[in-house]
Amino acid sequence: MIASTRAGRVRRFARFAGAAVALTLALTACGRGPEEPASDGAVTLTVAVWNLAKTPEFTALFDAFQRANPGITIKPVDILADDYPDKVTTMLAGGDRTDVITMKNVTDYSRYSNRGQLLDITDLVTPTDTSKLAGLPAFNVKDKYYALPYRQDFWLLYYNKKYFEKAGVAMPEQLTWDEYAKLARSLVHDEGGKKVYGTYHHTWRSVVQAIAAAQTGGDQLGGDYSFFKDQYEMALGLQKDGATVDFGTATSQKSDYRTMFESGATAMLPMGTWYISGILEQKQKGATDVDWALAPMPQRPGATGVTTFGSPTAFAVNKRAVHADAAKKFVRFAAGQGGAEAISKVGVVPALQSPEITKAYFSLKGMPADELSQKAFQPDKVVLEMPVSEHTSDVDTILNEEHELIMVGDKSIDEGIRSMGDRVKSEVLN
Repeated sequence: MIASTRAGRVRRFARFAGAAVALTLALTACGRGPEEPASDGAVTLTVAVWNLAKTPEFTALFDAFQRANPGITIKPVDILADDYPDKVTTMLAGGDRTDVITMKNVTDYSRYSNRGQLLDITDLVTPTDTSKLAGLPAFNVKDKYYALPYRQDFWLLYYNKKYFEKAGVAMPEQLTWDEYAKLARSLVHDEGGKKVYGTYHHTWRSVVQAIAAAQTGGDQLGGDYSFFKDQYEMALGLQKDGATVDFGTATSQKSDYRTMFESGATAMLPMGTWYISGILEQKQKGATDVDWALAPMPQRPGATGVTTFGSPTAFAVNKRAVHADAAKKFVRFAAGQGGAEAISKVGVVPALQSPEITKAYFSLKGMPADELSQKAFQPDKVVLEMPVSEHTSDVDTILNEEHELIMVGDKSIDEGIRSMGDRVKSEVLN
């Protein structure tokens, strides 16, 4: 426990140090005067993204937009994925003038929009968008929009077909969480002198909390978190039995879910649809030989249909953008047909929905074509990963902190859940 606490302090210091560096850069940047287009009318548009080299959708979008708008060149502002929320928060607070900010999740969007740091782009929203643009309601703030989604992800179950065949089992059409846990324990084995885990749960709290909220109807902003208990018992049980990497190890070693799955270190992986593009790219490069497929997320006993959770990813215009008009043009393009076609080609699920786009998506080279994989892509209900309100950011911080304490054993499940409720009620809701 002492080691995990020390590791937590180190992580907090690292985040603080990274934020300090970003603040220095931001303060330097905000000293610039307004930037004018070049004499030939060309515009260089800056867009904040994360892990550009490992996130093919950004390059696909930028290339497609530049082909459609030859007078605009995009200059990515590349930030490490783990540092992205902290650095963007610091950048905006310091007056940075990067034109377009990628909204990695709705929690950050809630924070920035409520602080008045994003440009109102309600004029870009059309009546068609409200019916065809998945995830758009998450960006409605008092009937105004400060971002438009270009992709809509949801969680499902990835699995290694080789390990299932080796164990002589088939992936069921639908799993309960109890069946999933039993299967995970049975799939643990040795492969060439290396342990293969039955499943891998990444360190994000959503792996436990968001899915519990989605499948029980629980309110993550309400202050009563008893609905988390069953999911924590399942997750800690698998960890205790060695069927998944324990949280402390995954955190201290900064385990990468991509590496875990692509290297064959785990038989199953609950994860979002965004990872599909990563697998397709690695398979194309010959960097992994994993034989993979998809299944729906496990459900609670007695559930009818498939309920999962998800979150849209969006682009917003910085209120202090140097090139606001060009930035708005890019945001509109990314959320439209051109953007949808561009990211579909690299295995990313676009927010713009149509039968033609879905068909094109599953015709991609390397996509699993079996019936169960296609069924996994049609959940009956996708609940927003975290509700949006003025309290979202503060509640998210508390739930994250208590999640870590439960997962490393510093608090029991009951103690952690009780502390979540007490802190949210006293520190946020009151």
